[in-house]
Amino acid sequence: MADISKMRNIGISAHIDSGKTTLSERILFYANRIHAIHEVRGKDGVGATMDSMELEKERGITIASAATNVTWKEHPINVIDTPGHVDFTIEVERSLRVLDGAVLVLCSVAGVQSQSITVDRQMKRYNVPRIAFVNKCDRTGANPYRVKNQLIEKLGLNAVLIQIPIGLEDKLQGVVDLITMKAVYFDGESGEKLRYEEIPATLQAEAEEKREEMLDAISMFSDELMEAMLEDAVTEDLIHEALRKGTIALELVPVMMGSAYKNKGIQPLLDAIITYLPNPTQVTNTALDLDNEETPVKLVADDGAKPVILGFKLEDGQYGQLTYIRIYQGRVKKGDELMNTRTQKKFKIGRLVKMHASSMEDINEVGAGDIAALFGIDCASGDTFCHPSLNYSMTSMFVPNPVISLAVNPVDKKAADNMAKALNRFTKEDPTFRTYVDPESNQTIIQGMGELHLEVYIERMRREYKAEVLTDKPEVAYREAISQRADFNYTHKKQTGGSGQYARVAGYIEPIPEGEDAPNYEFIDSIKGGVIPTEYIPSCDKGFQAALKKGTQLGFPIVGVRAAINDGAYHPVDSSDQAFQTAALQAFRETYEKAKPVILEPIMKVSVEGPTEFQGNIFGSINQRRGIIISSTEDGANCAVDAEVPLSEMFGYSTVLRSLTQGKAEYTMELAKYSKVPQSVSEELKKAYQEKKKELSK
Repeated sequence: MADISKMRNIGISAHIDSGKTTLSERILFYANRIHAIHEVRGKDGVGATMDSMELEKERGITIASAATNVTWKEHPINVIDTPGHVDFTIEVERSLRVLDGAVLVLCSVAGVQSQSITVDRQMKRYNVPRIAFVNKCDRTGANPYRVKNQLIEKLGLNAVLIQIPIGLEDKLQGVVDLITMKAVYFDGESGEKLRYEEIPATLQAEAEEKREEMLDAISMFSDELMEAMLEDAVTEDLIHEALRKGTIALELVPVMMGSAYKNKGIQPLLDAIITYLPNPTQVTNTALDLDNEETPVKLVADDGAKPVILGFKLEDGQYGQLTYIRIYQGRVKKGDELMNTRTQKKFKIGRLVKMHASSMEDINEVGAGDIAALFGIDCASGDTFCHPSLNYSMTSMFVPNPVISLAVNPVDKKAADNMAKALNRFTKEDPTFRTYVDPESNQTIIQGMGELHLEVYIERMRREYKAEVLTDKPEVAYREAISQRADFNYTHKKQTGGSGQYARVAGYIEPIPEGEDAPNYEFIDSIKGGVIPTEYIPSCDKGFQAALKKGTQLGFPIVGVRAAINDGAYHPVDSSDQAFQTAALQAFRETYEKAKPVILEPIMKVSVEGPTEFQGNIFGSINQRRGIIISSTEDGANCAVDAEVPLSEMFGYSTVLRSLTQGKAEYTMELAKYSKVPQSVSEELKKAYQEKKKELSK
């Protein structure tokens, strides 16, 4: 078994199209994991190893994170390639939750982009040390120095160059290593042969200047290095030690560069991963002891301890459910018994595998700090598995709330069954994908992180489950209300053979004034002298409540009504509970139109956050949607705008907002209140409702 101090668990994260998957492909190639390089967009019909889903190959994007393991200079490295698109943010979130280090990939032309900011926020949330790799230095307009400055200004990172490029754009030849002060060239058909030479004379002065900058920055982390600098006795080992210390302490980010597509700069990056990023024993991981009021317990990455494991990702494979696991302490073998602390159920480990993208290798045991996968366990994403004598739970990951909804309708019974299976699997695999049946419209609603997110799931339903579905905007849950007082006096008589039905109720209905704690319905009993016997008063209340369930304007519930009864009559034989319920119901319906009904719509409290430069665009997008801006605050380069916008105007807003702000702004919304719909909108809604009723009655 591998020495745990040599093991590394790393993720590759970045903004969309920065070249993460291309970089993963090169890492696999140089570590002899694959024997030929394939490109992301699959021009050769193969596609990148880590993009194993058909949809990923077609669109040239990563949708699900993929795990693999390589060995570099006798160091086993678990690599997870994560998606860059904001819609698949949970994939990045769950990967960073279990990783000890990461490579933040940046495009040398675009620099720090919106998703780089999100990924950096996620790395900070889980205290993940990182190395920055400035990719695409062969592109026109490449400027790694500008990217390094953006890392400092936009992300607040202590970024330090440990390499400079030899040539840029189409003249990119290699890199200068500022630690060894050697020029590194990448020869051979796929850049597999490294050639070390003296630094070109034209770059000597710049290399010395940048080395001084590097030493100044990293000497903060090593007193020995500081002394050696004064005595002019700096060694490579001292530099490596200081860089490693600063990186693991999350106070330093070494910046490297190259071009994954042109096979330049990858091997030095692999060296840096094993030199500067922590092994599992150097990272503090804690669990909560459920038997002891959730007291935090420090886990030890030691094979001899009792196992504690996190199931961080689920996949439904051809052989059943595959659960990706990270072993935090202890080691496990086939046949060992573990307990799921959420369900308190015990299970035996059947098949244990190591993943390599979509293929797998069976293994017999796996030790502390490693990442593997189990088959055939019934669990949810984020469950903790422990030795039966422990009752620990790992802290859960942060799950953002969905921002967009769609209504899905299966085309036939078979599609409905298949859709149910698909939704069941997708919601289990992806905590940001949610689904429910709207009790009012009876539509199946799916919710997700963006239009692409939902589009991918609908496409997967069609491909993987043969479920043909039609999509539609979800219905907005409108409400109806009355706007003035109206009196009623209604007699209910019904004579059939035997005892009949008789009840008379009189009184009024009026709107309840709006307020913080205003109830949706209030009933007032003002009956004097027993004109309606006491036992029938609750029947009247029930009748009014039944009438409120469905209004005549749009068929939605009626809210904000006070119903009062002050007179009535009964018959000693023919009056009954049912008679008074019916009388109240009919009295309300008869009076409803006199009380001038209005339609209310849900108003959402919308909070938008983004760079100040786009503030005008954000204001414009809210005003176009009948929104009212409540407040706007600026904090340095960012602004926050709070507004109230009708829900019916918010569909598709995430896409519009992203295109207006280059993907840099994000928003959240929650229900604030109901308020009256403008006359023009009200007329349209009523017209549509009447047409729908006609259709249904045909």
